[in-house]
Amino acid sequence: MDTLTLKIIFMVGFVAAWAIRTPYQKQHQQTKHLVPQERILFMLIYVGMVVSPLIYVFSPLLSFADYRSPVWAGYVGGIVFAIALWLLWRSHDDLGKNWSPTVEIKEGHTLVSNGVYQQIRHPMYTAFWLWSAAQALILPNWIAGLGGILSFGMTYFLRIQQEEQMMIEQFGAEYKAYMQRTKRLIPYLF
Repeated sequence: MDTLTLKIIFMVGFVAAWAIRTPYQKQHQQTKHLVPQERILFMLIYVGMVVSPLIYVFSPLLSFADYRSPVWAGYVGGIVFAIALWLLWRSHDDLGKNWSPTVEIKEGHTLVSNGVYQQIRHPMYTAFWLWSAAQALILPNWIAGLGGILSFGMTYFLRIQQEEQMMIEQFGAEYKAYMQRTKRLIPYLF
């Protein structure tokens, strides 16, 4: 698959992801200041999943880090991105007003265990892992392609324990029971 086609596939997925996420971000006006760790994590994700891919797509600045990828990688990446987009939409839709871009409990927060949350506790994280994998498969560039995996990976591993502890503190035995009947990221596996 030629580079232009790969860039188009990526941009279609990228624009679709922003179209899915933007309405939820607009509903959640951030009134408090982010703690430094959250600010750094958001910046990392922004660089790895927005800035570096867009630089790669629209300029030759990162071409020194290009490599040849197998033809199948672009096709598989497109399929993985489509699955990520569906899961991103479903997880936002199922969470509704409980969604927040930061690790926080909001007033009136409820434990969501329906929809995709019946099988996976963190389907939005799963969607971002899939998006990152798709980015790596679609963009044959060591910086732009792997930027998502590295930046989101750091964010995930720094946040997940904190988030689950917060949910246990808020919902107690109800959340612990939910943890027993669901997997963290992938149904039947993790």
